[in-house]
Amino acid sequence: MPTQGSGEPDYDHLLRANLERVFNERDAVRRLAAIDEIFVDDPVMYEPSKVVNGREAISEIAGALLEQFGPTFRFTPNAPAVGHHGFGVLRWRAGPDEHTVAVTGSDAAEFVDGRIARLWVLLDPPAG
Repeated sequence: MPTQGSGEPDYDHLLRANLERVFNERDAVRRLAAIDEIFVDDPVMYEPSKVVNGREAISEIAGALLEQFGPTFRFTPNAPAVGHHGFGVLRWRAGPDEHTVAVTGSDAAEFVDGRIARLWVLLDPPAG
């Protein structure tokens, strides 16, 4: 796994890879291969409404999300991720195209041995 000069994981690289290669990946085989690379053997993902355990379950959630919102829906990072001491955060936006934002939020992750062990999906309140 990529690390920074300090021995810390490369938070930006790994959290962007999670966004692009997992949550934007429509091909289930490629998505699961990315999860195997990015996540520990038995990861946990905390969504606002449930807790998801394991790589296959995370892949299923990502696939269902993409299917639910249509073929052009995608997640885009807002800025580089930040992190230290095994914890990183990436702010993102998502929508059907680059000009329409349907939701914004952050992924916060705990890293173990350079891979994501626990991932919290935090959704911003709706604007208005």
